[in-house]
Amino acid sequence: MHFCSNTQTTVARSAEAGNYWAMATTSNLYDLSFINNRGESVSLSDYSGKPILVVNTASKCGFTPQYEGLQKLQEDFREQGLIVLGFPCDQFAHQEPGDDAQIDEFCKVNYGVDFQLSQKVNVNGKDAHPIFQFLKSKSKGLLGGAIKWNFTKFLIAPDGESIKRYAPNTVPEDIRSDIEALLPNK
Repeated sequence: MHFCSNTQTTVARSAEAGNYWAMATTSNLYDLSFINNRGESVSLSDYSGKPILVVNTASKCGFTPQYEGLQKLQEDFREQGLIVLGFPCDQFAHQEPGDDAQIDEFCKVNYGVDFQLSQKVNVNGKDAHPIFQFLKSKSKGLLGGAIKWNFTKFLIAPDGESIKRYAPNTVPEDIRSDIEALLPNK
C-alpha cells in the first residue's frame, strides 16, 4: 500500500493496526492519499481546487454528535465543492473501538453520514497518518502540533496551502462562515 507519491518515503510499521504506512516529507497536500473504509486508495489530488474539511472522528466520544453537523455541512455545500473527510481514530481513551465496517454502519445508521471515511488511523505519534503529519506541521494547536482529542478539524482552502485548525469543541456550524468564504460565488 502506498499512501503518497513523494520520492522521499520511508516505511514504518503501524503497531496498532498492523498496516504499513508510507511516511513522507512533502510540501504539497495533494501528493498524499489515504485508504477509505472500503479498502480503496483515495488521492487528495482528486480534490485539488476544492475546500476540504478533515476531521479525526470517534463513535464513543462526547463530541460524536458532531457527525450530524458535519453531514449537514456536506449536504449544504456539496454542490459548491466542499469535501468532508472523516478519519476514525482510537488514540483517545479507546473511543473508536470498532472495525471499519462497524464504524461505517454506526455513522450511517445514527447520523446519516455519506461523506467519505478512511480506515482507522493514528493522528499522533510516530505512526501518525501522513495527512495528519502534514496538517499538524502547517497548523499548530494549543498543544503545539499534537492533536489533543477527537473531532479536531482542519479546513483546507482550495489552493491546498491555507489551513485553519479548529478545536474539538468547535461545532461544525461554527465553521460555516469560513467554509462559505472558500466557496465559489453563487
